[in-house]
Amino acid sequence: MTRLMVNSRHNMHHLLNIETQIMAVTTKQPVVIDSHCHFDFAPFAADPAQAWTQAQQAGVKALVIPTVGSSNWHTVATLCQQFSGLYYGLGIHPFFSHQHTANVVAELACLLTSAKNDEQCVAVGECGLDFAVANVNRDQQLQWLQAQLQLANEHDLPVILHCRKAFAELVTLLRQQPPKMGGVYHGFSGSYQQATQLVDLGIKIGVGGTITYSRAQKTRATIAKLPLSALLLETDAPDMPVSGYQGQPNRPERLVDIVTTLADIRGDTYAQIAQATTLTCTELFQIKV
Repeated sequence: MTRLMVNSRHNMHHLLNIETQIMAVTTKQPVVIDSHCHFDFAPFAADPAQAWTQAQQAGVKALVIPTVGSSNWHTVATLCQQFSGLYYGLGIHPFFSHQHTANVVAELACLLTSAKNDEQCVAVGECGLDFAVANVNRDQQLQWLQAQLQLANEHDLPVILHCRKAFAELVTLLRQQPPKMGGVYHGFSGSYQQATQLVDLGIKIGVGGTITYSRAQKTRATIAKLPLSALLLETDAPDMPVSGYQGQPNRPERLVDIVTTLADIRGDTYAQIAQATTLTCTELFQIKV
């Protein structure tokens, strides 16, 4: 074999390697952000490093982890210090109201003050109203949500909102005390009219596994009509499983399935959904990816 032939084969092999690398880069899916993931819950708590690696390999660049109350405020804050790309909110989830005493708002206020310089603390929440809870104390929930909206404004933070069977009351409170830094209504499954009321108040719409079910026609139609800039992606993992994984804990890497479905029902590309929602999420929570 002549030196020329060897060199020719070497050059061809080199060019093929470069072409393969370029194709790998150009075909790689854009990164996405899970704006609502309870990453401190099982099954992730057993091995968060492995769980986070799996999520990143699927293209998930960051997680926002809402807290539910004093039981996990410090746990989540510590978790976010251990891994780059994890961010958190501090709040009192209405479903867990019964676990707290009247001092919980003051405790939250102190913790938010101490976390003022923590770049991983990006929101107040999860907070809101849940009138579907048995023996619900509506007055207490309303008071605590109002207090958390005030704290969010005092600390220049957006809110992560939860709502069940209390939409009218939630909107009334938001109009009385508008979140000046905005927020997100997590796990939205309502009507177009409800969605537009939230968007008009500066609240983003959290899009999760609900849309992966063909029976969710109302929610799908609503999400398809809203501006893409009004949407955030979320899994609510380990809850709210996507279609095809019923009975299994949800996982942040299944955000890919939600993006794929969202692109399909809107007529957008995967890249358009990923890029727009990532931009919206980074702007709302002031995070860097």
